[in-house]
Amino acid sequence: MNKYIVLLKDAIAELSAQKLRTFLTLLGMIFGVGAVIAMLNIGEGAERQALKLIDSMGVNNIIVESKEYPSEELVEIREESLGLSMGDVNAALSTLPFVEGFSASKKIRVHDIYSDESKSQAEVLGVTLSYFEHANLKLASGRLLNETDNTTISQSAVLGFDAAAELFPDLISDPSRIIDKYVKVNHVWLSVVGVLNPPPGDKNEFQGVKIGGDRYRIFIPVSTSTQKFSSDVLASELDTIKLNISKQSDPVIAAKAVEQLMQLRHGGVDDYTLVIPAALLEQQKQTQQIFNIVMACVAGISLLVGGIGIMNIMLANVMERTKEIGLLRAVGATQKDIKEQFLAESFAISVLGGILGIVFGLVLSEIIGTYSGWAVSWSIPAIFLSLSICMIVGVGFGVFPAIKASKLNPIDALHSD
Repeated sequence: MNKYIVLLKDAIAELSAQKLRTFLTLLGMIFGVGAVIAMLNIGEGAERQALKLIDSMGVNNIIVESKEYPSEELVEIREESLGLSMGDVNAALSTLPFVEGFSASKKIRVHDIYSDESKSQAEVLGVTLSYFEHANLKLASGRLLNETDNTTISQSAVLGFDAAAELFPDLISDPSRIIDKYVKVNHVWLSVVGVLNPPPGDKNEFQGVKIGGDRYRIFIPVSTSTQKFSSDVLASELDTIKLNISKQSDPVIAAKAVEQLMQLRHGGVDDYTLVIPAALLEQQKQTQQIFNIVMACVAGISLLVGGIGIMNIMLANVMERTKEIGLLRAVGATQKDIKEQFLAESFAISVLGGILGIVFGLVLSEIIGTYSGWAVSWSIPAIFLSLSICMIVGVGFGVFPAIKASKLNPIDALHSD
């Protein structure tokens, strides 16, 4: 062990003697490892965020959304289809055995939203009681809507976190103080019974599909939305239906059966959109895999260039230290000793380049995440993998110069200019 420590100390001393050359050689390894680290951190962050977003949609859900049409076109469509309704939900529950539950929502046309403290542009939804469970929404304070609220057409409301912060900016630090406050939506006063925690992720769109924005919404019972708020005569009864699929069923295959049922009930009119979160997740994974492959190729090229740089500096060292090598051989150093000395220098420069590259990669990924808005997540295994690859590349490209140095003829080396 002491022998290798001495070799590393000698290697560092030799590299320190040529600081500029060593630094320029290090740049290739720094950029290569930095690129690997940044790529893996961004990829890890994107994957985790995608999983959070899918979780908010419900990986075992099939989402049916009503399409929007101009009034003239909607008149013709309503002759064939009444749009999404509770009838669609009941048909799915009674005819499709893999459907275990549902949630539904209806968007309310909003003119004004006020509280005693402020006003808001939040979206207001009438929802079924299971909406919160299917959207994985959790309470910050208060309670969720219950069956009593729905049957009595209660003027109760649950606020998304951002909607609560906008309506009650002085109270949001303690959401419990917002409970029992009043919010006026159009002409209806609503009593706040709950405030939600911010849902995971910070995007309202995934793979080009709108997934909500529940943190900036106000939720009321679906019965209240239909009985106490006006809506367009031609509008569908519901805007969104989420069908909860059993875990044993394949959501993609189940969606085909749902599609057939909807086609029958809507007279073949395509006035809805089917969203399959599980399929979106698979699509995101494929996209992420392509991204990782491309970035890995770029990072690999950078490491290759860095490895070539190490080979160049080591070959230059062999040429400059030919007499030194001859002298060492003359006083008893073996070919193995010479080889180990030059490999130690290659190892030292690759480790140093790897460590600096890790620091550069972490900083680079944070900068990219800050300015692009991408999610970034550190991966300890990725850091060790990058450092290991860097050391393998560095030592691998140092083998040829080390062998060349060890095979120099001592007499010719001593007589070289």
